[in-house]
Amino acid sequence: MSSPAASRPASGDVPTAGDVPAAGDVLAAGDVLAAGRTVAGAATGAGGPVRDPAAAGGLVRDPAAVLAEVDATGQATLIDIPDGEAEAARLAAFLTSARDLLGGYFAVEDPRRLEPAERETLISTMIGDDALLLRGYIDRLDVSPAGDMRVVDYKTGGAPREAFEGRALFQLKFYALVLWRTRGKVPRALRLLYLKDAEALDYSPDQGELERFERTLLALSQAIERAKQNQDFRPKPSRLCGWCSHQSLCPEFGGTPPPYPATMTISSYPPDTLRRDDPLG
Repeated sequence: MSSPAASRPASGDVPTAGDVPAAGDVLAAGDVLAAGRTVAGAATGAGGPVRDPAAAGGLVRDPAAVLAEVDATGQATLIDIPDGEAEAARLAAFLTSARDLLGGYFAVEDPRRLEPAERETLISTMIGDDALLLRGYIDRLDVSPAGDMRVVDYKTGGAPREAFEGRALFQLKFYALVLWRTRGKVPRALRLLYLKDAEALDYSPDQGELERFERTLLALSQAIERAKQNQDFRPKPSRLCGWCSHQSLCPEFGGTPPPYPATMTISSYPPDTLRRDDPLG
């Protein structure tokens, strides 16, 4: 199993753009773009990588956003680059990373031997006496001649360590639960395909496990509803707090949270807004 894509600083450390490593793809640190501009953390002269925020124009990106873009495009976030050039660079990096991911896919499966029953399928159901709606899109659903189902989900990141495999499968259990409730049959297999590492993680759930999972989801939903009613959302301190720019609003750091937002009904929103913001609507 692979390790996390990027190392994270200890609590209290303030990461700069140069602390986020490029993934070694098309626009890795040091690749100079137009007008001497570079990728975040790359050299703008002969002095080597920029690790001082002031030397990079004083721009320090949110580490979570930087890591998200590294995962999505295989490169560090572009800074101080005109929109057109940055977009072209992102597209080039995305296409290169996509070709690499295809190589990982073909190393795991031979598509000539597959006949998926469904792709990008929207599934949904209500559980708990219509108390909670579950819905989502399944990347791929395979059905054998005997009617056995296999749920397949593609992942562009690296495969998790063994200790985190259960967390990775949490999403697929949603799909398995919905399929069981709507089609009356428990999927025989749940498969995560990690294209970056060319690895597959398979798991076979059973009905008793899905029943327990359903109760867990209902309990979580009820806990969220109670927190909403009581306006009680407590902080959960972790090492990530050292990166957070909202400590002045967090009780854990002596801050005062903003007022709880007023409840609005669906009818309060214009219909065109709902259609635009809800891709499932």
